[in-house]
Amino acid sequence: MALYEIYSHPALIQYRSRVCSKATLFLLLVLGLTYIPPLLVAYRSHGFWLKQSTYEEQPNVRFRYEALLIAMNDLSGGYVAWSTFQEFNSLVGDRLRLPLVSAREEDKNQDGKMDQLYFRLELPLQATENIYGVQLILTFSYQLYRMSTFVMQSMVLIQHSSPIPGAQLYINGDLRLQQREPLKHQGLDTRYNFTVINGTSPFASAYELTNIIAVYQERNVTTILNNPSPAWLVGRAVSDPFVINAIIRYPVESISYLPGFWEMIKFAWIQYVSVLLIFLWVFERIKIFVFQNQVLTTVPAQMPASFKIHQS
Repeated sequence: MALYEIYSHPALIQYRSRVCSKATLFLLLVLGLTYIPPLLVAYRSHGFWLKQSTYEEQPNVRFRYEALLIAMNDLSGGYVAWSTFQEFNSLVGDRLRLPLVSAREEDKNQDGKMDQLYFRLELPLQATENIYGVQLILTFSYQLYRMSTFVMQSMVLIQHSSPIPGAQLYINGDLRLQQREPLKHQGLDTRYNFTVINGTSPFASAYELTNIIAVYQERNVTTILNNPSPAWLVGRAVSDPFVINAIIRYPVESISYLPGFWEMIKFAWIQYVSVLLIFLWVFERIKIFVFQNQVLTTVPAQMPASFKIHQS
């Protein structure tokens, strides 16, 4: 007569031994080899601690309506200039030219943050003057909020030169963030929230481009004009001004930052557990083999699993 299984339940086997025995020492050794090596493997495989991470954010950028222009009007080093700083305009004397300037920022996706700047400068010239090159500094207010609150005043340098006198310089590029060090993951960072150009200084050295750029490049966080794609247009009529036409976009940035304690622990824990699971499986099979085959002397005792649960 055929027999069929009508019910089954697991049975637990307890292996007992004295505290001071080879079986106890073996179990302690297995526990150490199960939990410590995965930590060493995860650590030595590099990247255990998350020392630096990145996130994306569109910065809140606003044009500060500050500009400094130097335009070469001959190939021997002569120039004309203009700025939004009264002290600088007083220093350049008869080289000063008062341009017609228009600037407009646009929020294309209506998210409350400006997406690009339209800047146009029309520089009047005398009948005998031509422009062979320009250097223009524009300043911005730059803010990040998603992780730490980072606030700074930044700039871009627009420059181009040609042996052929120009009628217009067209620029179309991105205002990009440059980092020599990651930002913090929280808190307020205003270490660079000061003016790029000291417009109240009566000294000419404060407005020299080499000094401005040298001080600016000492920062660990700056902005540059990326891929400006300059177009130097020629054919200016004598009565026409020289035109600088620039479009500067404010794109989404990939920000490098220092992760916080809990983010580092979360990242390290995932790596440790992924290696630990392998060691748990291997050493569990080793323990079953050793105790079932009585490689080390123990006293086995069998009882139903339900009984053990009830007793606990």
